[in-house]
Amino acid sequence: MMNSIIKNTLIILLLVIFQGCKEDPERHLKLGKWYVQKGLIEEAILEFKEVTRLYSGMYEKINRDQIVLLSEAHYNLSLMYTKKDWWDFALKEAEKSFELRPIKDSYDLVTLIKKRIDIDKADSN
Repeated sequence: MMNSIIKNTLIILLLVIFQGCKEDPERHLKLGKWYVQKGLIEEAILEFKEVTRLYSGMYEKINRDQIVLLSEAHYNLSLMYTKKDWWDFALKEAEKSFELRPIKDSYDLVTLIKKRIDIDKADSN
């Protein structure tokens, strides 16, 4: 009887541990946003990149809510890159966000970044 209780407790404990270790893209997105509010740009970038890593190669298999979450991660990553003046990287992420979820905000961000890149090119000539 005692062995059975210990065995069942151990099984439950292992299940809880393995579930707790499972990566949660939504948690990374929320943490990234929190870092943004605190002004921790590099940390936010890492969290948004983690969301994109967790979904990499799975675009055909994810559901609508996950597509929205992934698009939001790319969008926020683009914004963080603009804060670092990494315009080419920002454009790539903004375009990916728009590709996943073609909404006005993403389109406007792509347009603004392209204009900024054009201005930088004109200033350097």
